[in-house]
Amino acid sequence: MSSIEKFIQKESSSGIFLIFATILALVLSNTFLAPLYESFLHIPVEIRIGALHLDKSLYHWVNDGLMSIFFLLIGLEVKKEMMGGSLSSWNQIALPGIAAIGGMVVPAAIYFAFNQNYPIAQNGWAIPTATDIAFALAILSLLGNRVPASLKIFLMALAIIDDLGAIVIIAIFYTADLSTLSIVIASASLVILIVLNWFGVTRKAAYFTVGIVLWIAVLKSGVHATLAGVALAFTIPLTGKDENQLSVFPLEEIEHNLHFWVAFFILPLFAFVNAGVNIIDISLTQMSGTVPLGIMLGLFVGKQLGVFGFSFLAIKLKLATLPEGSNWMQLYGVSVLAGIGFTMSLFIVSLAFEDASLFQYTDKLAILLGSFASGIVGYLVLKANRK
Repeated sequence: MSSIEKFIQKESSSGIFLIFATILALVLSNTFLAPLYESFLHIPVEIRIGALHLDKSLYHWVNDGLMSIFFLLIGLEVKKEMMGGSLSSWNQIALPGIAAIGGMVVPAAIYFAFNQNYPIAQNGWAIPTATDIAFALAILSLLGNRVPASLKIFLMALAIIDDLGAIVIIAIFYTADLSTLSIVIASASLVILIVLNWFGVTRKAAYFTVGIVLWIAVLKSGVHATLAGVALAFTIPLTGKDENQLSVFPLEEIEHNLHFWVAFFILPLFAFVNAGVNIIDISLTQMSGTVPLGIMLGLFVGKQLGVFGFSFLAIKLKLATLPEGSNWMQLYGVSVLAGIGFTMSLFIVSLAFEDASLFQYTDKLAILLGSFASGIVGYLVLKANRK
């Protein structure tokens, strides 16, 4: 089994765990167990080492801490694919790259169109721009060989580029007031990591030790802490020599070791602490507000229009080619699946609206509904158009 096939298989399995975690969160938050669920989210977790003091709720440790590991894995995957994988040449990157741009621009435009006169809501424009690779590949896995492998690789590459776009968006648009001292420490840490890479250091412990300092500095700086994971990933060498002059592959080893924990622990836990929405108290009138409508239509309509529309233009203009063995309807079905935002959309919600109750949780429910509709319709389209 190739590395890409292993990646797709693991992501598909992770999607199933995400579904169970989401259902569990919804059950707990809509029954008599809701107080227990809320208490779990707000368990205080404190770390104190000398003058260093980190005191956050479990919810924030998951979003700021564990999700940094998720972003580390994303960074590793992006670097590996750019260095010699599915993103290493124009022919490979053209279609998913152009499709990803469409899949970010059109949903953002739809959301903004609904909220152009609502300044508080405008900060959420990036919510419907993301694609959840685990959920999307999980749906594809249900179809087995009905979907050609080229389309699975296309969706994987599109989602990875989407994640890279989300990283850039978070870095530019979702930062708080910056701390000069913390920025200096973070910059120094990043320089040290680059120097380690430059001199061919392959000891993973060296990168993680400096990486922890980088994460703490970024956490305290006002820039979102998850970006430290991406920065660390891009400094880890792809290959090198150990002290015995034997070839080692640090990036691949770290990616392999992290993938299981991210897929089957971190992402399901993230879904569990973020997907708990009390839908009993949300009315249809509330769901017809500009924010939930912008999110739902951005994910379900904007994503498929952006991904398929930009892909169609790219292929017709001969900038890219239709994935091997696929047809237009299958490409459309995958474009619909790209509307499964879930993980990254929920993450961006937590950044865009720091007060989780600002829109009475209709924003989170809109993500769930938009993603659910995209998953169901995308599956039905692909099932009706077999290979």
